[in-house]
Amino acid sequence: MGTLRDLQFALQTKIEELRQRDALIDELELELDSKDDLIRQLQGELDRLRTASVSLNPSGTAEVTALPDEPQRTKRQAISAEPTGLDPNQLTHVTLTNYSKSEESRELIQKALLENDFMKHLEASQILTIMDCMYPTTLAQGCCVIQEGDDGSTVYVLEEGSVEVTKGEQKLCTIEPGKVFGELAILYNCTRTATVTALTDIKLWAIDRQGFQTIMMRTGLLKHSNYMEFLRSVPSFKTLTEDVLSKVADVLEETHYSDGDYIIRQGATGDTFFIISEGQVRVTQQKSASEEPVFLSTLSRGDWFGEQALKGEDVRTANVTAVGDVTCLVVDRESFKQLIGGLDNMSNKMYESEEVKARLEAEAVFFSNMSLSDVRVICTLGVGGFSHVELVQLKNDHSRSFAMKVLKKRHILDTSQQGHILSERRIMMEAHSPFTVRLYRTFRDSKYLYMLLEACLGGELWTLLRDRGSFDDGTTRFYAGCVVEALAFLHCRGIIYRDLKPENIILDHRGYAKLVDFGFAKKIGLGKKTWTFCGTPEYVAPEIILNKGHDVSADYWSLGILIFELLSGSPPFSGSDPMKTYNIILRGIDMVEFPKKITKSAANLIKRLCRDNPSERLGNQKNGVKDIQKHKWKGLWTRVISTVSLRTQMSRRLMRSPAGTLSSDRGTKCLYERHRNRRRIPD
Repeated sequence: MGTLRDLQFALQTKIEELRQRDALIDELELELDSKDDLIRQLQGELDRLRTASVSLNPSGTAEVTALPDEPQRTKRQAISAEPTGLDPNQLTHVTLTNYSKSEESRELIQKALLENDFMKHLEASQILTIMDCMYPTTLAQGCCVIQEGDDGSTVYVLEEGSVEVTKGEQKLCTIEPGKVFGELAILYNCTRTATVTALTDIKLWAIDRQGFQTIMMRTGLLKHSNYMEFLRSVPSFKTLTEDVLSKVADVLEETHYSDGDYIIRQGATGDTFFIISEGQVRVTQQKSASEEPVFLSTLSRGDWFGEQALKGEDVRTANVTAVGDVTCLVVDRESFKQLIGGLDNMSNKMYESEEVKARLEAEAVFFSNMSLSDVRVICTLGVGGFSHVELVQLKNDHSRSFAMKVLKKRHILDTSQQGHILSERRIMMEAHSPFTVRLYRTFRDSKYLYMLLEACLGGELWTLLRDRGSFDDGTTRFYAGCVVEALAFLHCRGIIYRDLKPENIILDHRGYAKLVDFGFAKKIGLGKKTWTFCGTPEYVAPEIILNKGHDVSADYWSLGILIFELLSGSPPFSGSDPMKTYNIILRGIDMVEFPKKITKSAANLIKRLCRDNPSERLGNQKNGVKDIQKHKWKGLWTRVISTVSLRTQMSRRLMRSPAGTLSSDRGTKCLYERHRNRRRIPD
């Protein structure tokens, strides 16, 4: 038996051994991180080389030449702003700080904002409020306004002097008074891509991201609240649910009239309903052509007219003229008819029958008793920025395999992604659709989080698209059909996905497409909106860019972009940097020239999904997702996708290979066979 001193010495020795071991682990983790970075660089280089083709030069030797029509395809990085700390319920009481300005300064700022490619898409009232809230700042010659590589949060308008823009050691341009710069920083936290230096003493007007978001959310919410109040006062609308009423409010358009303008003429046919938001109107009626119009009444703010036009063909029975300047909220019969009927409540029986419920309960019991030590790693399936995915199998049952996603706690904390990770876990645990990747269980230890996922060994849709360049109509219809079913499942539960793209769609061993990576998904509830900027630049909807608040309709916009990319090989909106991409998106889908390979019916569907106004998008109207499923382009797969026996039917079709369907695309089947042969465990 050793003395106390001996025991203390032994304890200190063990502690020192553990400290050295921890230090070694930290060193190995750093080495692993650097190797992960190297793998990503090599993968990017491999992607670049795969876009090249081999040809013979005149001497007979092989040389590699890039295909001119094939753009280099690399995986796109999604962007997520920090969650807004603003409470929508309190925004109406927020007092904004205004800064005094001369009339010349106000005119310069307003002109600069209206000429900026991004700012000019904001509403007039928002432009004026931003102008009021911009604060002054001055810098001496040689001072740095923006430093390349720094995090940015402020946008500037230059009033006096001039600044130089450089990237690295290269001069890009000189900015003169009356210009906006740094606008990407007010959308989300981003790294500055260039340095801006004062060439002279300068005067600037600035607003930061918090102030900009407050203005955008506040003006949007106040406007929507006022519209809802007007609509609730109309007797015919009292039976509408709040979510449908909210959609009607979104589709209302402001129309302005001057003194004496006829808003409605007696005897004309009409299809438009009006609510007065500002000013007064005079209502008169003429009993015969030879008589003078008789005054009936004066209507003012909150009053409405033309209600019968929403119910059917309406012959106007009176004249309505503006008294002074008048602003009306207007909705036409066609838009109104598209919205009335409520959100499509997709039947949950397909996923929540008694048989399925019993299976899910049995699954829950099985996985609740599982521990991390019950699985063993077979191989690595993929490596990401702060996670990697392993193929694992149960030690006591080699026929059961899973994908284990391993995330570094340190990176999650450093990037403040705790909220996204928790939301992803919560949503995936309740997502039991055949078209979303299942999450069965999560584990954790001192350094990592572990997500036990369904193993889908058919590869990524992104990889297949990269190798093929583009898909034909039948193949795209099938993949789009799978995505539509996944979105329908999520949307009827009030969940918005927000990062639809080929990189986030994987294939199971039968070739079915499934949504994966729910890091940006959020449960907002039916008829509700959220304001956090997130998504992949080429796929972001206009209302997200303009900070108007977005809902499930943003996913239908992304669906249109996905269909375009699968058919053509590239998305319709793309710029050299995110801000240019956003400005191109704000120009609208009608400014895009569609390739000849996209058929007229497919183009029609894409354009109806990518309407600027969310309430006008297919999938977001009274019939919900059924409008997409019944569209003439999409209809070929509707009956197959919608049936309970989908998996069996589609598997048979894959093997029969009928012309004009997915099964004629041998790429998916070969991909499945290749992955099946490579697996180290039985099917």
